[in-house]
Amino acid sequence: MQDQPKFFGRRKGRTIRKAKSFLLDNFLPEIRLSADKEINPEKIFGKKDKYCLEIGFGDGEHLAALSQKFPQNGYIGVEVYKNGVANLLSLITGLKEGNEEDLSAEIKILDTRVDNLRIFDDDVRLLFKALPSGCFDKIYLLFPDPWPKTRHAERRFVNPENLAELARLLKKNGILQIATDHPIYKRWTLEQMRYNKDFRWTAKTFDDWRKPPADWFETKYQRKAIREGRRPVFFEYERL
Repeated sequence: MQDQPKFFGRRKGRTIRKAKSFLLDNFLPEIRLSADKEINPEKIFGKKDKYCLEIGFGDGEHLAALSQKFPQNGYIGVEVYKNGVANLLSLITGLKEGNEEDLSAEIKILDTRVDNLRIFDDDVRLLFKALPSGCFDKIYLLFPDPWPKTRHAERRFVNPENLAELARLLKKNGILQIATDHPIYKRWTLEQMRYNKDFRWTAKTFDDWRKPPADWFETKYQRKAIREGRRPVFFEYERL
């Protein structure tokens, strides 16, 4: 068993209601990954066009939409926030509050989906060592906690140690996508990536990082940020 790294952030929020609690207890174990053994995406999903990792999927809106639109890909989502994990399970199974009659039936993914999604519901740093090098075509890091105070800067996920692991996990020419709406994190990301020799910023024009990528799905958090006057940016870095 690996040592547990110090984690900053919430693991649970408001009370999780009956249907989502049921999903956590009865459906999550079917698609949950454990870092106690090697996790090879190709062995998990079989032959797929691409294998992708989303770190900190929040409420799961982006990951649920992405994995549904691109059934030819395999996706691993990481999130420690239990409420967010429960919401993703609700999105992919269709089980919502008020459908208590469904709790006695077998729970499975929606008929409109394929089985191309797995969840790791703990700190992603525990997952790193279980993953083989060069196993992902794309890694998403969307709206990470900015930890805006200077004394908390060491908590920001974009740092040399984590970037080294992401570089190891990405295939050559793979893409690391980082989205943020926080001005401090925008500057921080640009500074950290500027001197990183494993990645190349793909932007050629100003609009390249101000407009969402082609495979982007808008989230509730993003809509809230825009309403409150915070404009997201979308950095894409290619693995050299």
